Amino acid sequence: MTNLQGSWVAMPTPFTEDDKIDYQGFDTLIQRQIKYGTSQLFVLGSAGEVTLLTQEEKQDIVREVIKMTKGKIPVFFSASAMTTDQSVEFAKYCEKEGADGVIFTVPPYVLVPQTSAYIHLNTCMSAVDIPCGIYNNPSRLGVQIMPETIKKLSDNHSNFVVDKEAMPSVEQLVQVQRLCGEKIKIMCCDYPKYSIVIPTLALGGTGTANIGGNIIPEEAVSYSRPWTNMEIVEDCRRDYFKWFPLLQKLYDFSNPIVIKAALNILGLPGGHLRKPYQAYGGNRLAELETMMGEMGVIDKYGMK
Repeated sequence: MTNLQGSWVAMPTPFTEDDKIDYQGFDTLIQRQIKYGTSQLFVLGSAGEVTLLTQEEKQDIVREVIKMTKGKIPVFFSASAMTTDQSVEFAKYCEKEGADGVIFTVPPYVLVPQTSAYIHLNTCMSAVDIPCGIYNNPSRLGVQIMPETIKKLSDNHSNFVVDKEAMPSVEQLVQVQRLCGEKIKIMCCDYPKYSIVIPTLALGGTGTANIGGNIIPEEAVSYSRPWTNMEIVEDCRRDYFKWFPLLQKLYDFSNPIVIKAALNILGLPGGHLRKPYQAYGGNRLAELETMMGEMGVIDKYGMK
């Protein structure tokens, strides 16, 4: 259940019209991912509006999502927090509830040096026995987790299994793969301006940690497979190049603004955005719907 590879979809948090967590909507979205072959799910990341949720809501989501997914599809939850103690506490809660794994980040905003980043992540990984990963996203967090730090963590923790990379550096991918080898699975974001999907897979990465799979789950499965033969390589290039314009559109604004708009176009429970996010609308929304129509997304995935 923890052999992380293929399409790892970062799920949005659906809300009801009165701004409550829409658990029925969550279940609909989760069952859809299972249906189309998604390998694993990531919940409470930036696509899940995690900073706009209360601690109680986050705990409730962990408990309810595990009920929906246990034995059906692996789910990792973000244990990112402003302090080390808060990250540890939430990771322990996830472990107690039966989570398949947790993902840690460096604390946002505080801009810690690399030594402090290591101490923070080392402390977090030491606190639980379930599989752990890191999310390396310096554009949101302000600090890059360097390959040498990742190697040191890998040497110290057998439960450290995945490095989710989100930065425009092929050197980072090369160095992590070179230093850690098969001990760590490398999976990357699908942000088009970084365009590291093909480099990640070419270097031996095992898949993508993506938001595109929320809209085109079966296609994301195809272009996220590890490169084990030339047929998969050729399929990946073809499918990734084909769907690249839609990925560009889905990243028009910060996650999950456009993802939720696209889900609503399909008649799926994308739900509302919490403030201060504002709904995606006007000409941009019309362009998104036109593109989804012309590319066959609405015909394939729309709820009639």
